[in-house]
Amino acid sequence: MFDSCKRKNIDKEIEANLNALVRFAYYRVNDRAEAEDMVYEAVLRLLENSNKVNDARSYLFRIVYNLIQDNYRQGHHVTVPCDGIDVAEADENDMLDQEEINRINRLLDALPPNEAEVVRMNVVDELSFVEISRMIGAPQTTIKSRFYSGMKKLKQKYFNAN
Repeated sequence: MFDSCKRKNIDKEIEANLNALVRFAYYRVNDRAEAEDMVYEAVLRLLENSNKVNDARSYLFRIVYNLIQDNYRQGHHVTVPCDGIDVAEADENDMLDQEEINRINRLLDALPPNEAEVVRMNVVDELSFVEISRMIGAPQTTIKSRFYSGMKKLKQKYFNAN
C-alpha cells in the first residue's frame, strides 16, 4: 500500500496544509463544519490514491476545490469576506481596517467571477499559478491572464474611487 517514506511525506503535507485547506473551503462555503468535512474527504481521497499522486498539496487543494464546485452546483453560493477568516498571529498594525476590507471585497465582487476567483486564490489563499491551473483545469497562461486582468481592473477601480 504505502512505503513508509512516502507515507511520512504525505502525512507532512497533510499537516502542513490542513489549516490553509480549511480556510480555503470556509472562505467559499461559510460553514466551518462543512469546510472541515470537505478537507476530511480530500484527505481520505489522497490516502486512497496516494500511489497515483505526485504532488499531495496540489491534489488536496484540487479535491477541496472540486467539492466546493459540487456544493455550488447544489445551489450553495456563499463566500465569506476576507475579515471572516481567522488569521493566525496577525498583528493589528498589519491588518486593514474594516472599512477598507469591505471596500476591497466589494471591488473583488464587481470583477468577472473567473478573474475574482483567481485573484482570491493567489492573494488570499497564497496558491501559485501552477496550483491554480491544476485546480481549475485551465492553462497556466489563462490563469495568469485572468489574474493580471483582474488586478488591473481592481487597481483602476480602487484608485479611481478615491
